[in-house]
Amino acid sequence: MRHNDFGQPIGDPVAGWRSPDVPHRIEMEGRYCRLAPLDAHQHTKSLWDAYSAEAEPRNWTYLYHGPYHTLDEFEAWVRDAASTTDPLFFAVIDRPSAHAVGVAAYLRVAPAAGSIEVGHINFSPLLQRTPAATEAMYLMMRHAFAIGYRRYEWKCDALNAPSRAAAERLGLTFEGVFRQATVYKGRNRDTAWYAAIDQEWPALEQAFETWLSPDNFAVDGRQRRRLSELTRQALR
Repeated sequence: MRHNDFGQPIGDPVAGWRSPDVPHRIEMEGRYCRLAPLDAHQHTKSLWDAYSAEAEPRNWTYLYHGPYHTLDEFEAWVRDAASTTDPLFFAVIDRPSAHAVGVAAYLRVAPAAGSIEVGHINFSPLLQRTPAATEAMYLMMRHAFAIGYRRYEWKCDALNAPSRAAAERLGLTFEGVFRQATVYKGRNRDTAWYAAIDQEWPALEQAFETWLSPDNFAVDGRQRRRLSELTRQALR
């Protein structure tokens, strides 16, 4: 451990540190999906159709907005979301159908600290539990570290068990719960924090690449190795 001239413990130096750029509206290409900057004209109808495949609006419970009852209401939200830079929204485009089937965003972007968060994740039933869903998260994490961020955060309502399980499956480490962190939809939210850091990324990237490889899937589509197993090994 390093100490200063007063004998106080101090953090390790960050050699050559330079604040990264803010993320831009770019496309990210994957094997199963691609990410495109959210665009109301291009994506509203296919997203509406994809979300409408859900029998009950469970996807919206832990989001700050929605559910929407008409296409016009939903389009107004898409137009607003597509116009912001923080959060910076992307549509997840399914490669076989070329349809938008979900959204996710970068937010709370802090270049001076090298920190960036992923959130506003809303994957339709057409995207959930598919290789494309995992690949979308991989593409966003990979891009964030590639442009120089050193901390990649995931935060969710502490009661949102599926989101917490997803964070751990993707290799993000639980860091604690911030009690009474905010109020949304008229109710309290305790926020669970997860993060991955740049030192962990090379091993996590290999875990993702191994899982996403076509060799990892049997003819019937079943996975041979679980991503959670691979990311746990990477974090050791």
